[in-house]
Amino acid sequence: MSCQKCNPQSLGIDFSMAFQPIVNFGDQQVWGYETLVRGLENQSAAYILDQIDGTRVHSFDQIIRSKAIRLAHSLHFNEFLSINFLPNAVYKPENCIRSTLAVCDELGFDKKRIMFEVTEAEKITDHAHLKSIFTEYKKHQFLTAIDDFGAGYSGLNLLAEWQPDIIKLDMNLIRGIDENKTKQLIVKSIIDVCNGLGIQVIAEGVETKQELAPLVDFGVTLFQGYYFARPLFEGLPEVPAETYLL
Repeated sequence: MSCQKCNPQSLGIDFSMAFQPIVNFGDQQVWGYETLVRGLENQSAAYILDQIDGTRVHSFDQIIRSKAIRLAHSLHFNEFLSINFLPNAVYKPENCIRSTLAVCDELGFDKKRIMFEVTEAEKITDHAHLKSIFTEYKKHQFLTAIDDFGAGYSGLNLLAEWQPDIIKLDMNLIRGIDENKTKQLIVKSIIDVCNGLGIQVIAEGVETKQELAPLVDFGVTLFQGYYFARPLFEGLPEVPAETYLL
């Protein structure tokens, strides 16, 4: 049975994507790219999101996925592709995923290269619904991730109920971590919990070598942030070789 709410409709607005690399510091290479919604003239994501009301959020979510995969396919990279999604836009996980699977099949895009991120900063009230989404995604071998981990109040409760493949530490925990012992203790504790649960950690929002250093010492290998590269509109930014050196 199809879900009409999940059928992409004309939004009356078009948009594109920028790509920001996620690097593997230990391997000194790009691990994947996160897709970030942009206007056709590289306007911010907020510019687009402000034009999407609640009646179109289902279609918007579906179109984002298809557009991200198609654009990634056109850029011919073999790393992971990270796509953000809105849990409230997913009506029935088993139905709403169909258009994503169809695009992967059409293009020959390996679905195991796709990671779906949900932000913890968004208030998540229906944990059972979110768990059902991630369960369905794992069934299809997609990676699952919680973005902005530590920005909200439900992060540890979420991990107690189910475990994603990856968490992305909120940038506010990363900012100035080299000079903040409290942040170091909190981040180290989160990393220890994730290690015990078999969850990978990505530190996002890294802007300086000084912030990078303690995170490397804590055993983090995956990073994202302006220190390595800023998002590039409809393209793949280069990561300078010197950013891999401490």
